[in-house]
Amino acid sequence: MTKAPIAGNRTGRKLGQRVKNKKMKASSRQWLQRHINDPYVQRAQLEGYRARAAFKLLEIDEKYHILRGAKRIIDLGAAPGSWSQIAAKVTGSTDEDIRVAAIDFLEMAQLPGVKFLQLDFLDPTAPEKLMEAVGGTPDLVISDMAAPTTGHHRTDHLRTMHLCEVAAHFAIEVLGEGGHFLTKTFQGGTERELLAMLKQNFRQVVHVKPNSSRAESVEMFLLAKGFKGRKAEGEEPEA
Repeated sequence: MTKAPIAGNRTGRKLGQRVKNKKMKASSRQWLQRHINDPYVQRAQLEGYRARAAFKLLEIDEKYHILRGAKRIIDLGAAPGSWSQIAAKVTGSTDEDIRVAAIDFLEMAQLPGVKFLQLDFLDPTAPEKLMEAVGGTPDLVISDMAAPTTGHHRTDHLRTMHLCEVAAHFAIEVLGEGGHFLTKTFQGGTERELLAMLKQNFRQVVHVKPNSSRAESVEMFLLAKGFKGRKAEGEEPEA
């Protein structure tokens, strides 16, 4: 069971520490102070994960069992790699038998059992390269992609929703029957067309806000479970 951290005592570091560097901007100082006092950050360091985001995936899996039985996984927006770490573990991926492919336009340090592509997912060559890297039909496509923020809420929302839509189309093109798709989204309404498309192609579609997602954050996750399979050309998807 994925339990919430308690008071940060397991790391030996006390919570409630203050950043006293007066040369920093107030906003930067507040962010750093929140970061070092975040119990999920401390727990990630203790358990060897590259980022606190690991617990978002673990909490979602605890309730919806999307990692169970997964043999191949594609990780979109993977850096710094905590979701890929989990994916490699559950699939038994090794450098000799790669079962996890990850992509990000940011750099990511190498992980055992993970084939990483430093490439923009919107690059036209990305889908083919990911499928070649993963070595077979994936059971799970996970996406923690978000567009770089501009500070304008509506613009940020639209740009991230575009990434959600592209990732969803990719998942429908590559997943094996019964596979799952998980993507980051923002509160403020998932586009109706995207929800309709997912409901046509998957047996269950839900929004999830894991406890490890900061309460003040507008992020949520959209989970589509049980891919119905690709239909022959001209055949309507199952209602």
